[in-house]
Amino acid sequence: MSVAYLACLSIASAALVLLDRRFSLVFWRDARRAALTLVVGLAFFLCWDAAGIALGVFARGSSPFMTGVELAPELPLEEPVFLAFLCYLTLILLFGVRAALDRRERRR
Repeated sequence: MSVAYLACLSIASAALVLLDRRFSLVFWRDARRAALTLVVGLAFFLCWDAAGIALGVFARGSSPFMTGVELAPELPLEEPVFLAFLCYLTLILLFGVRAALDRRERRR
């Protein structure tokens, strides 16, 4: 049992939080809307995973870098953490690009 992958996801997520805080992109702009968006995105992707698992499309696989803990059959502990990271990253990219374009427009 290893926590390497989970640790990497946690460190990358912490970096996103620092980036978000520095530029007030997502949670520091509107925490309630950001949390709601993140939860809806996470729920969507977990349902997507559940459908894929039920249809036999998705399988857990094995890796020495994962904890081996399963929340459900074929659903490792790291999956919801990764999906939350993915949703948060997408929000930061969206609002980061928007802020950069707004800044560029103001300079003109």
